[in-house]
Amino acid sequence: MQSPRQRSEGRPRAGWMVMGKRGRPSALEVCRVLALFVSLFPSVSLQCKILKCNSEFWASTSNSGPEEEFCTALRAYNSCVRRTARTCRGDLAYHSAQHGIEDLMSQHNCSKEGPTSQPRARTPLPPALPPLLPDSQERSDGPEVCHYERSFPRNAAQPNFTHCGFFGDPHLRTFGDDFQTCKVEGAWPLIHNKYLSVQVTNTPVLPGSSATATSKLTIIFKNFQECVDQKMYHAETDELPAAFADSSKNGGERHGANALRVVEKVPGQHVEIQARYIGTTVVVRQVGRYLTFAVRMPEEVVRSVEEDDNQDLYLCLHGCPANQRIDFKNVRSPSGGAGGGGGTRRFTFQSAKAKCKERLPVEDLYFQSCVFDLLSSGDINFTLAAYYALEDVKMLHSNSKRFHIFEKDAFTSHAATHTPADKHFLLNLLAVLLCSTLAL
Repeated sequence: MQSPRQRSEGRPRAGWMVMGKRGRPSALEVCRVLALFVSLFPSVSLQCKILKCNSEFWASTSNSGPEEEFCTALRAYNSCVRRTARTCRGDLAYHSAQHGIEDLMSQHNCSKEGPTSQPRARTPLPPALPPLLPDSQERSDGPEVCHYERSFPRNAAQPNFTHCGFFGDPHLRTFGDDFQTCKVEGAWPLIHNKYLSVQVTNTPVLPGSSATATSKLTIIFKNFQECVDQKMYHAETDELPAAFADSSKNGGERHGANALRVVEKVPGQHVEIQARYIGTTVVVRQVGRYLTFAVRMPEEVVRSVEEDDNQDLYLCLHGCPANQRIDFKNVRSPSGGAGGGGGTRRFTFQSAKAKCKERLPVEDLYFQSCVFDLLSSGDINFTLAAYYALEDVKMLHSNSKRFHIFEKDAFTSHAATHTPADKHFLLNLLAVLLCSTLAL
């Protein structure tokens, strides 16, 4: 059996090739078949631009030339493929191209460092800033890869944005629009993927009560290409900072640093974190003694999980564990209330409804969560927590018809929301089987 390097000596620029009539298809032939497959099933590629990288590489290597020209074109191909990493992670053609490039680099003794050809015109990077600027806060917005929404062609379908919110006693609205009330005392992860992690710490609202609320929140934004350094944002009761933990207000010293920014809306009460490189907006508030969290995030970022990572405990994705959930019906009568004490008021069911109606005229699940919180804690600030949570939905949720959700549909939306993703997975699985057949 010959090694890949020995096999490559037979014919230049022929990746994954064996001698004789029963040779396996080359890397370029595999890519061409995959291109045909994706053209037949366009939902597989979604917004992935890998086929454009493939076609540029084929065009630049269609005529035989010196080995160094081939290596230059291959480095340009590698650079193009790397720029598609965010939108192509689940695409088989992308992963095939990655492995094909590695093989071709090895077979032709190409260095990863060196000049690259640009078969197509690209928008040049902004010129270097003069050294007089005192702070990286003044930098330009950076390269295209640092702007998620700009990376999509003008006429292409726009990405699907999802929302998660966590507020009050506490109440959770998942990315799938499930609405739950949970105990979840202590530290719990809300989000964890390849780009960021969010964890909350919940403490009892009253001594001996199962009702809790968020007193601490930590967000870690992981470093990303030439855009941002790793940054951590940490908030606690009575400490809602207008900067990251290192006192900076943007993504650091990289060229696209302003693709990540902390913006203080109301000092000590309302902070917004804009992560444009992943199309994400985070809203953190302090209402009364407790924190609220809301996020707008593209579905592909939500699904960009780490390999071998168990996602079951991430509340925004899968909701609270069954043994941590609380049924609204348990506190919808005066006998279910536990209010009073510690400077709080005791509410009856009717008085709680009347108070919540002042801010929340629609009797949806935000209204019901407000009533629940007043009955279980007596803390009138939870009225504002529910109100601001709904206001954040109106700002962050992509579907205006889903601003208000009601009990009858709160637990049936998840399956409908993710049906396209399930189809996407099945088509990618079919592509994997096709590639396996070609490689035999």
